[in-house]
Amino acid sequence: MPAGKESPKDAYKLILDAIDSGLYRPGDRLVESELAERFGVSRTPIREALQRLETQSLLTRDGRSLIVSSLDHNQIAELYSVRSVLEGLAARLAARHATDEEIAVLQAMLKEDEALQDNPVELSRANRRFHKMIHLASHNRFLVQQLDLVHRSMALMATTSLAVEGRGEKALDEHTRLVNAIANRDEDAADQALRDHISAAYVTRLRQDVG
Repeated sequence: MPAGKESPKDAYKLILDAIDSGLYRPGDRLVESELAERFGVSRTPIREALQRLETQSLLTRDGRSLIVSSLDHNQIAELYSVRSVLEGLAARLAARHATDEEIAVLQAMLKEDEALQDNPVELSRANRRFHKMIHLASHNRFLVQQLDLVHRSMALMATTSLAVEGRGEKALDEHTRLVNAIANRDEDAADQALRDHISAAYVTRLRQDVG
């Protein structure tokens, strides 16, 4: 492949990461030529990446244009419902299968989060890394794939619940309870801890959305 050219997979990841980071937000219009120029990628892989994102419902067609999708109240409820079940299963399997090294990484992440309480943007990124580590520690590739799809859809929410005052500290307490359950190999406690964590985040978001 010539230098400076990206594969369709790379173009897809570049756009997905841009949505995930908030560079492109729900309702923003994505223009093929502008994306190609921004990322230094030819238009063909950009076009293929946009088609893939549309198939995954991360982009919505508006006439001849594609815009970043947004989630309505019912869609958010459905997303959190599925996320709670899948994440709970990941936590349960992590308690069963996580290596000592993976548990050590999770414990280190808790300490790192303490320093990010005043930075919602970085705390949100750290939160995604934490949950990804839980997914990987489940050692179930099919579950990881499904959770990747769920978390991509989470990027369609315009704000993070961690921006709400006090939510970061509570989330850290919830993460600590979860990691302790995994470290103790308590599958039931790990499952419940993660389900409670998702429920608390959902309640915070609902309050956020109604002002």
